Amino acid sequence: MAQDAATLTSILTAAPVVPVIIHDDVSTARALAEALVAGGLPNLEVTLRTPNALKVIAEMAKVEGAVVGSGTVRDLDTMKASVDAGCRFMVSPGAPVKLLEDAETIGIPLLPGIASPTEAMAASLMGYSYLKFFPAEAMGGAPVLKAFASPLPDLKFCPTGGISLANAKTYLSLPNVVCVGGSWVVPGDKVAAGDFDGIKALAAEAAALAG
Repeated sequence: MAQDAATLTSILTAAPVVPVIIHDDVSTARALAEALVAGGLPNLEVTLRTPNALKVIAEMAKVEGAVVGSGTVRDLDTMKASVDAGCRFMVSPGAPVKLLEDAETIGIPLLPGIASPTEAMAASLMGYSYLKFFPAEAMGGAPVLKAFASPLPDLKFCPTGGISLANAKTYLSLPNVVCVGGSWVVPGDKVAAGDFDGIKALAAEAAALAG
């Protein structure tokens, strides 16, 4: 099965920002997810960079309205584990052919990362129309994605990496950008302090970018 574009369309168009979450505290996972969802950001990318990431995902997946995905997916084992934890989508930093092939055996869609036209074209040839542009700012930012639009009109992107409230609107104004990924809505100091009202406020500010 090629990339499930219909499912990804539904997920990625639900809000302008996908929070990129690095979280290891299972006990606060649900509260964090509830704050983000209440603020208007239902899609949550939990990166597989901490020991308890899969447990965090499983807790967040219990939150009503949350659509939880795994990030930093790099192989078939982590894709299978993502499904078992309750993920509804997956995100990878790159798009090696084997990863795309393995993803075809998994029942939830993968958003693979690309950083160049060649990588985007290679993924497209394998049936992928939604791609993560990563690391967005380091690779040239919005001007690069704007340049992609004409020769690659059938591809849609979720730029991630260096995105902030200050530059998100610039990316979202591009015709080939469906949403952006960002960690600014889950700052470490607010998470550590249990300031979930503050996180909800940041989420609401980000959700308003859709207007």
